[in-house]
Amino acid sequence: MDAPGLFEIAEPSEPRRVEVQGAGTSSGDEPLAVRMRPQTLDELVGQDHLLTPGSPLRQIVEGRQPMSVILWGPPGSGKTTIAHLVAQSDDRRFRAMSALNSGVKDVRAAIDEARRVRRTGGPQTILFIDEVHRFTKTQQDSLLGAVEDRTITLLAATTENPYFSVVAPLVSRCVLLTLRELGDGDVGIVIDRSIASPRGLDGAVKITAEARDHLVRTAGGDARKALTALEAAAATLADQATEGNSPDLTVDVVEAAIDTAAVRYDRDGDGHYDVASAFIKSLRGSDVDAAMHYLARMVVAGEDPRFIARRLVIFASEDIGMADPTALQTATAAATAVERIGMPEARINLAQAVVHLATAPKSNAVITAIDEAIGDVRDGRIGPVPADLRDAHYRGSAELGHGTGYVYPHSDPLGVVPQRYAPDVIAGRDYYRPTRHGTEGEVAERLAKLRKIVRKDEDER
Repeated sequence: MDAPGLFEIAEPSEPRRVEVQGAGTSSGDEPLAVRMRPQTLDELVGQDHLLTPGSPLRQIVEGRQPMSVILWGPPGSGKTTIAHLVAQSDDRRFRAMSALNSGVKDVRAAIDEARRVRRTGGPQTILFIDEVHRFTKTQQDSLLGAVEDRTITLLAATTENPYFSVVAPLVSRCVLLTLRELGDGDVGIVIDRSIASPRGLDGAVKITAEARDHLVRTAGGDARKALTALEAAAATLADQATEGNSPDLTVDVVEAAIDTAAVRYDRDGDGHYDVASAFIKSLRGSDVDAAMHYLARMVVAGEDPRFIARRLVIFASEDIGMADPTALQTATAAATAVERIGMPEARINLAQAVVHLATAPKSNAVITAIDEAIGDVRDGRIGPVPADLRDAHYRGSAELGHGTGYVYPHSDPLGVVPQRYAPDVIAGRDYYRPTRHGTEGEVAERLAKLRKIVRKDEDER
């Protein structure tokens, strides 16, 4: 009996019953996306870079080389399709599991069975693990030995960057194949095939150019999503179809069938970090429109607004600083609004902060200053505090010379006096180097005068 969470492709001598994650046996009433799954590699759309003659993908599908493979790509790009194609091989056993409902016990059971079959002269076992990034480190480690000695040929699928989500020893034992997100043209091909194919809608509907473009756009590179929406829309026209008459699938029909496009954005995965990175880089690049787009993607996807607000507050000092000191006030006010008001209304406050920060003059002088100072401290450039600056409020401090030479700046008409403040080891070191951008240009002029006065004694020494 199979271990929990596992199922097996029948041996070649038996009627083949292909079951891979997400699909069952063919019964004619599967979802459109399942019925239209490519039956050969040449039907795979959008992955031409993996289909060259002799490529690792062709070798594993055609069974010419028992190499373990990690398939990395976004949803709907063809990872499960490739698993189906591999499962069709007559000279290999195929077992599959999902990391969502399988554990170490299941992995070990599959490996033990593969070893037993191999020792009795049976065929090579391919173990397909969907969403392998959801396995713990221990679960992933349990695969290492079997992959190393080829007890199993691993075929793992993930939507997350394997270099972050899969243990390094497992990555090093596998060939990494990166599936690209489907382009609009690729998704359009899939839609056209599905409408015309006997396996699909078999011409039951005709689609307008506008509706086709809408489906492509809302799919966001996910073929499965496009076909799910197409099937839902076509189902609403089923009563209108007559012999020799295919009703038109219009934008209105599509919009009525699918309420809104789900945004591909995993708050624990690459989508989260990629969109957040693009958001900050758009702000830094002063592209307010791109920044607003990424803000909208995070809002629609349900990102924690406190995360967005924190990034804005950090950005205000890291990338703007004294070029526009009010940027920090705006970002902090937006963060406060998020806490006090909440969503969806706080989206307006976040948007205002985005506009301010994107259009503000930029300077990284503040973060450069603190990071260089921290670097010097960590490198041991510390030095004793000058005696004039040491605490002189306790009895006996005067005898130690603490504070005796300190000059009170407020006693001077200028409010600033020549005086050694820094330890000798960093005397004359300029950490803060203001730009000439925005308000910081004025700060630069004032700072030059201040340093000239404060360091007068040092210059004369």
